[in-house]
Amino acid sequence: MNQYVTGAMIRELREQRRMTQAELAERLFVSDKTVSKWENGKGYPDISLLEPIAEVFGVSVTELLSGKAVSNVNVAANMLRSKFYVCPVCGNVLHSMGEMVISCHGVQLAPAQAEETDERHTISIEAVEDEYYVRIDHDMSKAHYISFVAAVSPDRVQMVKLYPEGNAEARFQMRGVQQIAFYCNRDGLFSVRVNKTMKK
Repeated sequence: MNQYVTGAMIRELREQRRMTQAELAERLFVSDKTVSKWENGKGYPDISLLEPIAEVFGVSVTELLSGKAVSNVNVAANMLRSKFYVCPVCGNVLHSMGEMVISCHGVQLAPAQAEETDERHTISIEAVEDEYYVRIDHDMSKAHYISFVAAVSPDRVQMVKLYPEGNAEARFQMRGVQQIAFYCNRDGLFSVRVNKTMKK
């Protein structure tokens, strides 16, 4: 792993919980001078202390190592706030309904930021009986392709994985769908509101 807990992170979490260095030291069975060294960048906690530190602060070890605590504000689980994470090494796609700290192949992943479609990433959405037929006018070569298409509604996400040399198209159940998102392996995530692009 290419990251380790920083003194700044330990200080921030300690101060958020209104703990003194001595109080933290007592809970970890170390001296307050040791905590001071960590926070001033003059040393690092032993790896055996990572789980106890995370437990004291009420965070995961992954959050501790990432340098940011995750606060999931999407407590109502509104799927329209979905986030998609794509590994640049293997193309693995992960979905979350809120904030996550995740890594794949040793790379910490950030959520893909959706952009509006452009002339190189055009989409058509057609209502066919109780489904949306989605087609993206895009190259599907091994070097440049659409990786997935997702239909997002307040209570569900439908996702279709696409592959190079296949067709950039998918069908989704229509019920409640408000957004269509798709991911280009070169240019990233794009998203459109269904009512703006739909053909009847």
